[in-house]
Amino acid sequence: MSHSQMSHWRYHGLDCLGLLSIFAAWGYFGSFIAEGFFEQFKLQASVSKFIFLIQDAETYNHIGMSIKRVLLGLLIALVLGVPMGLIIGQSQIADAFTSQVFQFLRMISPLSWMPIAVMVLGVGDHPIYFLLAFAAIWPIIINTATGVKAVDPQLLKLAQSLDATAFEMLRHIIWPSVLGHILVGLRLAIGIVWIVLVPSEMLGVSSGLGYFILDARDRLDYTELLSIIFIIGMIGFILDRLVINLQKQLLS
Repeated sequence: MSHSQMSHWRYHGLDCLGLLSIFAAWGYFGSFIAEGFFEQFKLQASVSKFIFLIQDAETYNHIGMSIKRVLLGLLIALVLGVPMGLIIGQSQIADAFTSQVFQFLRMISPLSWMPIAVMVLGVGDHPIYFLLAFAAIWPIIINTATGVKAVDPQLLKLAQSLDATAFEMLRHIIWPSVLGHILVGLRLAIGIVWIVLVPSEMLGVSSGLGYFILDARDRLDYTELLSIIFIIGMIGFILDRLVINLQKQLLS
């Protein structure tokens, strides 16, 4: 049965059930874990620690710094990536010139740039912004260019026959057609950036969720480490839902 044939409430009920089954399996198999060190991995211990963390102001300081870095990295990627995608989508010369270069750079893991980023930009937030922007820019460029290429050529011919300016064509034809593709690229970028963020924040900073994990590991507090991992997954899930809702509102 397809999603369109299934009722809204039934679909999301099964959606939540699938998520809850993971925690049920964790709790069930965790009950067989032996006492001592491995007891830290039990669901009950992680839930207790999670409740403690969400009541601690320090947790929100780390979350705030991570979200700030993600948003700024995405903003840099959008400011650079959307214009590049528009140019590539409209110009075969630009497309041919950049195609292989971008494919080559896209295949390089952003984390492999960490030593060079620190050497050039120093220790602190600047190399993190670079790594996040580098990770996010490729899906934005590719999806923007794909959206431009998918614009109905008949609409462009009609606009030209009506003596529309380049700006008018961009505003009234190209941009509405491309917006959905840009939002898809943004959603993909958020997923990539959220993954790159954690190891990036283990790099010479004293705040953020990546640093929080590193600190918990150094203190051998594995119950707290699991709780932070859950917080990271939860925030990433919320960010993804926000982009989906933004897509629905802007494309409606």
